[in-house]
Amino acid sequence: MRVLRLAEVQEKTGLARSTLYKYVDAGTFPRPIYLGGRAVGWIDSEVHEWLLEK
Repeated sequence: MRVLRLAEVQEKTGLARSTLYKYVDAGTFPRPIYLGGRAVGWIDSEVHEWLLEK
């Protein structure tokens, strides 16, 4: 399992930070996992599946 940080998710999807979190809140984008402290990341396979659905 590979974990993508915010910058990698933005690069892969082409979405801005605010748009990503808006989609997460709406339930249309995978939820981030907490890595400790204030760090979060997204599971690469979930982001990839989301891109395939789009």
